[in-house]
Amino acid sequence: MDKINIICVDDQREVLDAVVRDLEPLEQWFNIEECESADECLTLMEELDDEGAMIGLVISDHVMPGKSGVDMLTEIASDSRYRFTRKILLTGLASHQDTIDAINGAGVDRYFEKTWNPEELIAACKGLLTQFVLDSGLDYQTMLGALDVQVLYQSGRM
Repeated sequence: MDKINIICVDDQREVLDAVVRDLEPLEQWFNIEECESADECLTLMEELDDEGAMIGLVISDHVMPGKSGVDMLTEIASDSRYRFTRKILLTGLASHQDTIDAINGAGVDRYFEKTWNPEELIAACKGLLTQFVLDSGLDYQTMLGALDVQVLYQSGRM
């Protein structure tokens, strides 16, 4: 099985680099992709889907030039090809209404304010990726080191 993809999206290079650096412990099991805009992310997702690759998680900034992170995640949520893809929104500037829109419209699974705690981000990613693997019906045995064992127990898989 090819590695499952995690896509990180932020228009600020230093923030994008920080997210990717924080996710390094997952690189053994997951492919980490970087995009600097919503449109770049959506194009990459099309390419990955055309190749038959799986997209387990999208981590996106909210405020970006052009299409916002919430708008992009809402578009992803409405596409049946990505029905199991999990979504995290990172932001430092969201209003209360933005947060509600992200949860209700985009189906955001987790929300982190900048600056986030790297350990909390990794834990959230592991939990969400475990849910993706289970929902997708994939064999999780080879990825146990990267998955959330508590989620596996709760699902009755362990």
